[in-house]
Amino acid sequence: MNYLNETIDSLNDKLKSGAVSADQLAQDTIANIKKTDEKINAFITVDEDAKPAENLDFNNKLAGVPIAIKDNIITNGLKTTAASHILYNFEPVYESTVVAKLKAAQATIIGKTNMDEFAMGSSTETSYFGDTKNPWNLNKVPGGSSGGSAAAVASGEVVAALGSDTGGSIRQPASFNGIFGIKPTYGRVSRWGLIAFASSLDQIGVMSKRVKDSAEVLNVIAGADDRDATVSEKEVPDYTSFLGKDVKGLRVAVPKEYMSDAVEEGVRKAVEAQIELLRANGAIINEVSLPHTKYVVPTYYIIASSEASANLERYDGIRYGYRAEAKNLAEVFLKSRSEGFGDEVKRRIMLGSFALSAGAYDKFFLQAAKVRTLICQDFDKIFEDNDVIVGPVSTETAFDLNSEISDPIKMYNNDILTISANMAGIPAASVPAGLSETTGMPVGFQIMAKRFDEGHVFQVADFIERSNKFYEQTPAGLED
Repeated sequence: MNYLNETIDSLNDKLKSGAVSADQLAQDTIANIKKTDEKINAFITVDEDAKPAENLDFNNKLAGVPIAIKDNIITNGLKTTAASHILYNFEPVYESTVVAKLKAAQATIIGKTNMDEFAMGSSTETSYFGDTKNPWNLNKVPGGSSGGSAAAVASGEVVAALGSDTGGSIRQPASFNGIFGIKPTYGRVSRWGLIAFASSLDQIGVMSKRVKDSAEVLNVIAGADDRDATVSEKEVPDYTSFLGKDVKGLRVAVPKEYMSDAVEEGVRKAVEAQIELLRANGAIINEVSLPHTKYVVPTYYIIASSEASANLERYDGIRYGYRAEAKNLAEVFLKSRSEGFGDEVKRRIMLGSFALSAGAYDKFFLQAAKVRTLICQDFDKIFEDNDVIVGPVSTETAFDLNSEISDPIKMYNNDILTISANMAGIPAASVPAGLSETTGMPVGFQIMAKRFDEGHVFQVADFIERSNKFYEQTPAGLED
């Protein structure tokens, strides 16, 4: 079973009609993953014993449909590593809320996807379990940190996958792999069972080739959860109801900071073409400014690293995960963390610990928190007169493997156009805009809306998808 030309609806039709059984679908999916993943490495763990739910009700669109889960989302009894040596053998004894909701909808959890260690990275090169390759060009990165989920969808291994987004970790790999990916509003989806990186920024979202597939999955996983104090109790609309609409009269803001000379020419042209498409179909295009964009990278890395340093204190080699050989208790802590964490995780723990220290707190963390408020106010002001904000997802297309991993500053700056949405807690998505004229790689078109207005994000993304039909293209790296 190759999902390049399938959707959740088409699978539902085949299961309903008996053209394929849910058991056969699961086994065919596993067989295809084994074959395809030899060159992609999108999965850390494949559940070879995955069984569909009993008494499937095909009125549930996800019934019997295999779904992949990013490996920082807890799965009861199925290894969950966060792509780290320190959790290399961790098998949880409880279920994350999102996975429990998928199982209640009778979806089949097929496996856990590769990622940057503890979601810290933009290329899926910091994983303890090896690099994931981009299906469009096996010498390119798939982006990160949800690179495994993105590559699994783009290569047809699954029709949809869950990812997490702390500073662009769904949208950037969706852009690099030519698929759709949405980060919903902070609090729209429960984080219970998501291994925390930065708790005020982390958000679970969905990745798929087709916009409607993500809408159908988000319909299932969104909503209130008593176990997550930050989740909203707002009613969840049917996100598929926003599809199939035109964009006439829609007020579209284009920040001038997002279309600067720092954006690769091929990326800028592809994004400009989509903006002109919206204009030609009746959308009102307004140039705006997000003046604090230049501060988002340092602000984000201070806040995110500070929260990470606190969240990762629990990994001590005592209760679960990797434990180093040691002569005393102090050595257990020191050696287990030194050997268990990779370089990027250590870098962020040290940065965060410094920013929270007594001598630096006011100068760094407190100042970053104040700038975050200004960033939020920038968005609030724009949404007073506009329905959506659009622009590129990244300043460049997928870069070569091993070309940027040794330059942390360059890697951090890759997130400059995605971080702001996490800082403001607003919904944001990437939909394919086409291929770059200069690199031949996919370009993502970013759409942002005000809090809990995922509807406008889906409306615009679906319109773009129906216009350019990028989903009909097959990744070049799979053709051989």
